[in-house]
Amino acid sequence: MAAATAWFPVSPASLNSKGTQNRVPPIRCNAHNPLLTLTKTTDPPPIYSSVKAFAPATVANLGPGFDFLGCAVDAIGDTVSLKVDPHVHPGQICISDISGQSPNIHKLSKNPLFNCAGSGLGSSAASAAAAAVAINEIFGKRLSYDELVLACLKSEEKVSGYHADNVAPSIMGGFVLIRNYEPLELVRFKFPSEKELYFVLVTPEFEAPTKKMRAALPLEIGMPHHVWNCSQAGALVAGVLQGDLVMLGKALSSDKIVEPKRAPLIPGMDAVKKAAIEAGAFGCTISGAGPTAVAITDNEQKGHLIGQQMVQAFQKEGNLNASANVKQLDRIGARLISRCGTASADLSRVFKEEQLWCGVLNKKRNIQTKLGAVAAVGNKNLLEE
Repeated sequence: MAAATAWFPVSPASLNSKGTQNRVPPIRCNAHNPLLTLTKTTDPPPIYSSVKAFAPATVANLGPGFDFLGCAVDAIGDTVSLKVDPHVHPGQICISDISGQSPNIHKLSKNPLFNCAGSGLGSSAASAAAAAVAINEIFGKRLSYDELVLACLKSEEKVSGYHADNVAPSIMGGFVLIRNYEPLELVRFKFPSEKELYFVLVTPEFEAPTKKMRAALPLEIGMPHHVWNCSQAGALVAGVLQGDLVMLGKALSSDKIVEPKRAPLIPGMDAVKKAAIEAGAFGCTISGAGPTAVAITDNEQKGHLIGQQMVQAFQKEGNLNASANVKQLDRIGARLISRCGTASADLSRVFKEEQLWCGVLNKKRNIQTKLGAVAAVGNKNLLEE
């Protein structure tokens, strides 16, 4: 579990900083150039001086649903606090503080470009989702779910690739199917509220960077495996909709394409899966890219017993210490926690100003510059998947 503080741009006020080293290089526009275009834009003013948002952790893939199925899990995730600050420079993000309960918290860098580890619980997605919701709230909640997911996808692309099976359920809650990426089409489907579903999440002290785990995947697959995985993904969706944990568990455990390539890279994973099933779990697989293993059951107490057996298997067969959590499905998704005050008069004036864009159109290139600044404070509670 971790916490962070970030800063990034939206207002020209940051140009009034000390010294010349922080100034944005001037853009010269030739008024006689017929290709020159000059337009005015107005940024929405911040509604609040600060907000705090939470986004849940997620389980991606769910066995056979590589890159198109995922769900949110309750009570663990990332919290981001956002505040407006006129002294933050355009184009910059700065993490000033990281805190939390994770034993690997010290491995998270304050450099946003390297603020990444690996857990298999969609932490990079939770960070992006919480930040997106916080920014959306501070400017008056202008964006839809789909637009927020698209914004988060750009963040995920930098960390682990362009896939929405973590960010979509983190923002929307519940189970989500990504029907299409171009254009983005999301389908949220419900597990019956009267049914019990518990996720047993066992995370070993082992790093499994998403990019490395994706690099292990086959570039081509045979038709039999394709047909098998498609049928299992369909069965998984049916199991969710019907609240049939036996069907859901069997499908969860039946991936023949991704898990066989990734499991050998996580010490003890095969033994952990076997231990979960023998302990009474309906199914078990790798959560996301790993190293977390996820099993499902219908009883919290039974979930703790299953978790103990999985932890022991990691220790015995993988020589890895591990921790277990038993959590339910998060049906809400990313949400606002609190908001404070209104933006100051100076900041409101800055954001209400019409900002000049100077665009020079040359063939197919459109070079634009925009002046602006905003500040965000993030509270990070997971390690990146």
